[in-house]
Amino acid sequence: MLSINEIKKPIAAEIDVFEDKFRASMQSSVPLLDRITHYIVKRKGKQIRPMFVFFTASLCGGITEATHRGAALVELVHTASLVHDDVVDNSYQRRGFFSINALWKNKIAVLVGDFLLTKGMLLSLENDDFELLKILSNAVKQMSEGELLQFEKARHMNFDEGVYYEVIRQKTASLIASCCACGASSAGADKETVEKMRLFGEKVGIAFQIKDDMFDFGTDDVGKPLGIDIKEKKMTLPLIYSLNNASSGDKKRIIGLVKNHNNDPKKISQIIDFVKTTGGLQYAESQMKQYQEDAFAILNTMPEGEARTGLEQLVRYTTERKK
Repeated sequence: MLSINEIKKPIAAEIDVFEDKFRASMQSSVPLLDRITHYIVKRKGKQIRPMFVFFTASLCGGITEATHRGAALVELVHTASLVHDDVVDNSYQRRGFFSINALWKNKIAVLVGDFLLTKGMLLSLENDDFELLKILSNAVKQMSEGELLQFEKARHMNFDEGVYYEVIRQKTASLIASCCACGASSAGADKETVEKMRLFGEKVGIAFQIKDDMFDFGTDDVGKPLGIDIKEKKMTLPLIYSLNNASSGDKKRIIGLVKNHNNDPKKISQIIDFVKTTGGLQYAESQMKQYQEDAFAILNTMPEGEARTGLEQLVRYTTERKK
């Protein structure tokens, strides 16, 4: 599989310009905010979401100034959501570094997240990018609803696959879907094409989240501790499948471990072993591949070329990665 740097070569120059504009979009006259946003930028991720914006725009007519603003809006929303998530999850690390709330406490972290969201909104409003703002505002609404739905279902230990898919569609896939919709819209694509690319992104986002959930049971070198979803009582697809296909005795035993012993490393290991030996990971892998294929089926209706190849490679990277 190609590395992320190899994949982004066709749009590398655009990404470099974007990074400068993204840094500029976060500037503030408040010294504390500037220190924090500088810390965020220095520890940025792989820029996968902006890459989806740029490749989709290139596929749908060409990269424009609006594409750069759309990518900045997406990244501001994504960064704000990560800052807020760390507060909600009481997490003190992000990608191996201290989180904002760990260094500057929860109150400041919440305000920083709000600041980033507002900067994204103003960036769109000041440039009359109303369609882009509409797309991202809908994604933020869905992300919030997905988080709250997950909290509610975790409390009641819900094992319904349909509920799981609704949670990840809203919580994760909606943002990747908005990346592709923003890219298409910024390039001047018609509504039908924008919706097609939004659906493509949604399929990719669901496959991405299934893959991420699988890491909880397989390896601990992916940026989050092994078994973290179990500790938070999140019902992920591998666990849901294994519970729904277990004997009543095993099901009762594992549910008891998740409810009452989810902070005990030995008990977590028992839950992980249960999922591995009852086919939970294999089932999740098959479902992830189905969503990947569904995404490719949509992508293959678009014109061939460098942009389509780039999107295909990016999908494979996000869904077939080892960490």
